[in-house]
Amino acid sequence: MTDLTPRHAPASGAGDEAPARRGDAARILRLVLTRLTAAILVLLCTATVSFFLVRLSGDPVKLLLPPDATAHQEATLRASLGLDRPLLTQYLDYLWGLPRLDLGTSLFYHEPVSHVLADRLPATLELAAGALVVTLGIALPAGVFAAMRRGRASDRGVMAGVLLGQSTPPFWVGILLILVFAVGLHALPASGYGTFANLVLPSVTLAVYSVAVVARLLRSSLIDVLSSDHIRTARAKGFGPLKTVFVHALRNASLPVVTVVGLEVGSLLGGAILTEQVFSWPGVGRLTIEAISNRDFPLVQATVLFFAAVFVVVNLLVDLSYSLLDPRVRTSR
Repeated sequence: MTDLTPRHAPASGAGDEAPARRGDAARILRLVLTRLTAAILVLLCTATVSFFLVRLSGDPVKLLLPPDATAHQEATLRASLGLDRPLLTQYLDYLWGLPRLDLGTSLFYHEPVSHVLADRLPATLELAAGALVVTLGIALPAGVFAAMRRGRASDRGVMAGVLLGQSTPPFWVGILLILVFAVGLHALPASGYGTFANLVLPSVTLAVYSVAVVARLLRSSLIDVLSSDHIRTARAKGFGPLKTVFVHALRNASLPVVTVVGLEVGSLLGGAILTEQVFSWPGVGRLTIEAISNRDFPLVQATVLFFAAVFVVVNLLVDLSYSLLDPRVRTSR
């Protein structure tokens, strides 16, 4: 009797794997292109709004010259800065320089805005990184602990502390920390830059709100996952509470947390404006305040565009990471 069964028959479903991968790659590519287009439009709108709004603050020539300056001196300086040209011409020149990363020349520092921004950027990145470490180091254990102790006094205590942190203004937290640890205990410096001790108080101040947001979300998400069927099955198999949480529940509960943590990175950079001012931290946030006070149009435009770009890039990365972590999101798109 002849055997008609192929000796090298492909495994069931194996031939569909390559088209499925190509389909996922095409969907991710479309997602990236869509998000990039939206990001460019957002940055263009931000650049336009900041360009016109900053010019409503007044004439920078009045600040750059002494009060007794003559009209001729003002006209000469205004012409040298290019502020005498039509507003539409200035706007088009500004847009033309953006793709070439030409942000103009600072009216106050008399050097390219990109150089001024690059000098201050490392301090802001250092502060944001320190605040992110504090956020994850406190929020993740607090959220897990509160979820595992749901409904108990310890859970209510953690949530009360989180709610207090979320409702407290960061600049007030900074002033309070200075009064306690710098003025009262003389344990940490109230201002300055360059050492680990200088970084502690600003990082904690900037992280307070983010700790509250991440801890509350992780607790809520983890409670939902712990009530699901597969967690009950894991408990029925004899897994202990810690193994159930960290092996089976935490990964599923972390998907919305990843999104919020990514968004909080942008918030940490944007929220550094007040924190840097309180602690005299030489970053982009403090530079923004100085630029606004000096009516330094190109510098204000650059810092606003910088913060907008941070939020746009972070949102894009979070969206892509969420699609990669959760295949259901990738399939639905």
